[in-house]
Formats: sequence, C-alpha cells, structure tokens
Amino acid sequence: MQESWQGGAKQESSISHGPPFRDKLEAGVDHVTVWWLDLKSIREDDWQLLESLLEDSELERSTRFHFDRDRDVYIAAHALTRGLLTWWTGLPARDWRFTAGDHGKPEVTPPPGLPRLRVNLSHTRELAAVALTVDNDVGVDVEWLERVNDVDQLAKRVFAADERALLAATPSERKTEIFLTFWTLKEAYVKAIGKGLSQPLDAFAFTLEPPVIRFDDIEADDAALWRFRHLRPTDRHKLAVGVRHPHPERLSMEIGEAPLDYLRNLGAASSSSA
Repeated sequence: MQESWQGGAKQESSISHGPPFRDKLEAGVDHVTVWWLDLKSIREDDWQLLESLLEDSELERSTRFHFDRDRDVYIAAHALTRGLLTWWTGLPARDWRFTAGDHGKPEVTPPPGLPRLRVNLSHTRELAAVALTVDNDVGVDVEWLERVNDVDQLAKRVFAADERALLAATPSERKTEIFLTFWTLKEAYVKAIGKGLSQPLDAFAFTLEPPVIRFDDIEADDAALWRFRHLRPTDRHKLAVGVRHPHPERLSMEIGEAPLDYLRNLGAASSSSA
C-alpha cells in the first residue's frame, strides 16, 4: 500500500503497474511520486538485475565502496531513480543522464519533448528513496533510526529554539524518532533548494503535526509555498519529503514502497537488450 495526499487530505491506494504519466506528463507538475526500497526485501539474485539498470559510470563508482552495505544501497538508490523515471515516461532506464546544478544537486537531463523532470534521491543503511515531480523543487531524506546518539546535544547545534524545546520535553524512548523527524524534514528542505551545508539548519523551524515550515527571516522564503510529509517506511527508518509549489492546494503526493517486481522486469529487459 502507499500513502496518498491530495490537497492535504490523506488517502490510501495501491501502486498500479505501468507508468501512470507516460501519455500525460503535464499532470506531473501537480504530482509527486516518492518510492522507497527496503534492502531487506531484495533477493540475492535481484542485484544483477538492478545493476543492469545503471550506466557504466555508476557501475564503476559502485566498485569503489569499501563496505558491501554501502555499495548495495548505492546500487539500489540509483536503480530506483532510473526505474521511477522510466515508470513515468516509458523511456529506457539506462538512457537517463544527469548533470550537477549550481550547488551540486543532481538534475535530470530531459530528453527532447519531455518537461523538466525534477528528481531527488536519498539513502541510508538498508533503505533507498527517490522523489520525482515536474518543474518544482523537491527534496527527500531518509535516516536509519539507530544512527544517532546524544540527540539533545546535537539538537543544540542545529535546531531552532522551538524544536529544541519540543525535543527536550519528549520522553526518552521517543527522542531519537522525534529528532530524526525534525532532521529529515530539514534535510528534505535543504536538498530541495539545493544549497546543502551552506544553509544553516537553525534558520528555519518545523512543527510536526502537520509538518509546517517557518522562517526566522520572512524574506528568506515563502512558507506558504511548501508542503511536507514525514512517515516511517519501515520500523527502522524515517522518511520526509518537501515540495515547493506555486499552488500547494493542487499538489498530490503518492508515497509508497517501490514495486520490486517492476524493477526486476525492467532489469531483465535491460539485460536482454544490452
């Protein structure tokens, strides 16, 4: 199952097989698809199929990782990205090309006749995720729930005052999850605007239910143009996504587990045509 929001209202639906926007990519400007992939669901014989979706430079880079877990999540994230682009368009997965934006953020090089596709990916231990839309700034972040310790001290360095206060009042058994909820939301925003570490994380703050951003400097950005969602895709991870949209009430989000059978079939087709 996937979670779906239309104009802020949550719905539930299933990810259907077949690219939903192959003949109507124009609708993508008001739509965001987010896929995640839990590496624990990947069989040993799946890896060759996922690798077949990658281009040569990605395969070469994957050999440089010292730890297998880092190599595996890199392959999963890049196969997931190419798979989602193909799901939307029907174009071959290995044909996609990417360039670096002004601050190094990867951008899709759009084939002739397609709109400007905006993509963002994230990975952590045992989980990869990708977000895709048309034209609008988008960012996604995932984190492993066991990756941080001493969250109160870290929050003092990177969180706004209201966020620190909420975290301080949180029972100890929930502190890590609340910390990473704030963290993934902040990272999703920073990744969406493409500024990376040059954007101070305490210059803006979130409320969590619902997730709403607020800026200390009202001229820094327009909070009314942003929509965010956060969830736990697995019992081991947090995920957040953020999108800037000129009319956020029109925006629909579909967030769900990637259809692994689709990726397997795509990999098999790519292998046979190589």
